[in-house]
Amino acid sequence: MTTAIIIAGGSGHRMGQDIPKQFINVYDKPVLIYTLEGFQNHPEIDAIEVVCLEGWHDVLAAYAKQFGITKLQWIVSGGETGQESIRNGVYNLEGKLSEDDIVVIHDGIRPLIDCSVLTDVIRTARKYGNAVTALPYNEQIFVVNEEDPSTTKQYIPRETIRRVATPQAYHFGNLDRRYHEAFEKEIGIYGSSYTNTMMVELGETLHFAAGTDKNMKLTTRDDLEIFKAYLKAEKDNWLK
Repeated sequence: MTTAIIIAGGSGHRMGQDIPKQFINVYDKPVLIYTLEGFQNHPEIDAIEVVCLEGWHDVLAAYAKQFGITKLQWIVSGGETGQESIRNGVYNLEGKLSEDDIVVIHDGIRPLIDCSVLTDVIRTARKYGNAVTALPYNEQIFVVNEEDPSTTKQYIPRETIRRVATPQAYHFGNLDRRYHEAFEKEIGIYGSSYTNTMMVELGETLHFAAGTDKNMKLTTRDDLEIFKAYLKAEKDNWLK
């Protein structure tokens, strides 16, 4: 069984809107529904769980019914932090999933989920026990000089780094154990920590899977405009 945990527990203050950004309507459809449709339409996804902002559960359930998200089985409340929200989602699946079932974790505000990327993440996780979508970095990366933050004397070879995002996938048994360990030992759960960084801090080796530049995270109003452009764009006929 392959289950998706969609994280939609944030309030989205940086978007500067009156409602959470995952519920902003774009062409008469909430952002979160675009995300859920990518999982609904993927043949290897059996069930969906959404970790939702408190007070928006009924709204989500109504939208899911309206737009035919029939794989949605569970809606759980988010936590105070991103890691608490993911933890809530993982813990809710205890007793529902088996040790080797695959759990795919994805941000609800990454609506341009690519079918081939999701397929590769699931395939890699089945083979190795985990998978994180990744891309090479195409810009030069320089390290800030601590003595003078406006200068630099060191760079990181871009061939040695990868950009990692969601979707990412794990065997449920190990994922569940690691979240219990992390919160008991307070390792990898603060700040911008996510499942992948927590896993590394707990000693796990992660495996890269396919990624795409289109897999953007909607954080600002500019991101929303780019997303709208993607939806309206059509490939030119002369492009091969």
